[in-house]
Amino acid sequence: MTKSEQLFQQACGLMPGGVNSPVRAFGSVGETPRFIRKADGPYMIDVDGRQYLDYICSWGPMILGHNHPVIREKVIEACMNGLSFGAPTEAEVKMAELICGIIPSVEMVRMVNSGTEAVMSAIRAARGFTGRNKIVKFEGCYHGHSDALLVKAGSGVMTAGVPDSSGVPAGCTQDTLSAVYNDLDSVRNLFEKNPGEIAAVIVEPVAANMGVVPPAEGFLQGLRQICDQNESLLIFDEVITGFRLALDGAQGYYGVRADLVTYGKIIGGGMPVGAYAGRKEIMEMVAPSGSVYQAGTLSGNPVAMAAGIAQLTILKEHPEIYRHINEMGEKLYGGIEEIIKEAGVPCQMNHVGSLGSLFFTGQKVENYADAKTSDTGKFARYFRYMLEHGVHLAPSQFEAMFLSNAHTEDHVELTLDLIRDYMKNMYQTE
Repeated sequence: MTKSEQLFQQACGLMPGGVNSPVRAFGSVGETPRFIRKADGPYMIDVDGRQYLDYICSWGPMILGHNHPVIREKVIEACMNGLSFGAPTEAEVKMAELICGIIPSVEMVRMVNSGTEAVMSAIRAARGFTGRNKIVKFEGCYHGHSDALLVKAGSGVMTAGVPDSSGVPAGCTQDTLSAVYNDLDSVRNLFEKNPGEIAAVIVEPVAANMGVVPPAEGFLQGLRQICDQNESLLIFDEVITGFRLALDGAQGYYGVRADLVTYGKIIGGGMPVGAYAGRKEIMEMVAPSGSVYQAGTLSGNPVAMAAGIAQLTILKEHPEIYRHINEMGEKLYGGIEEIIKEAGVPCQMNHVGSLGSLFFTGQKVENYADAKTSDTGKFARYFRYMLEHGVHLAPSQFEAMFLSNAHTEDHVELTLDLIRDYMKNMYQTE
């Protein structure tokens, strides 16, 4: 028995399912989670000493690679001064100034501790600003585990086979309206049926929690137009795309401005952090300036701010990083497209920049219903093959692959060789 297996047995008696987040569980792929001891660059090493080429990147924030030396040193330096004060620090101001200076639509920002908290708070601000209650979200888009948003919420519940969540009272979701991603008519229909009642539309500009599903041409622009016509707010959940698709995120990449935007751990170099931000007139609704209450003892934690400032500064000063990760994305994901075409297997490779997903389905994946046609059994066999050969992927058909600046052409070629071998020699025999 490996040490990972021993630890997992122990963990199962101490934590629900043996993990502290469902996306870490390997049950759906018939494996035991690998317990990680350390990570560096594009690699992770487990407690048994086995090295893996990592395409999870801590679910996105390690855009510079694991254990970046500059970020590490800034964190150590901040720790020397204390871990938490529960009081304002200069680092909070620097971080807010950095974000506001990078993102054209952002005039004010409030730091929080997770993407879930950021989205929950942004929606409250939108309701407070508009005086309306209803929210439009999209099937398959995940916006954290707050009660009102666990409605057809993507990856975690899709992997577990649970459509929603127990413990959420019906009243909590009565004002949550679900539309079909990439279908503007479904959004218009909701506005027609709920005139003057919709506070905001919230969307992952690139859906990445039902696997990666890019926006159709004109989709995001159409949402902007619908919101403007109905005096509703447009919220971009950029927990995954923010500072990853481009320095100014999906807003810059697609040329669409949101009224509010949410960020996650990428603005903390992978440390527990989040933020919501947007137009000044909306953000000034938040306490203590306004009547929308939100608070957090650890918000703007000095250690997380030090890591975030370091990471965002590197990204701002080195635009070549985005060229590199996008080029690696085209080489990896474009290479996978060629492989599945040559092998003649019923798979789809969706990708945008450094984000990608290989779907085990024969049809195009443009929304939640399409994603659900994927053969999770075939994905599980593919996952086990890649893991056995030292490539660490997300243990779910419905999660994204992430590239970092530490991934090189050699890493990509190694990965493509493994996938080519699997599709040619293993897929048809499974």
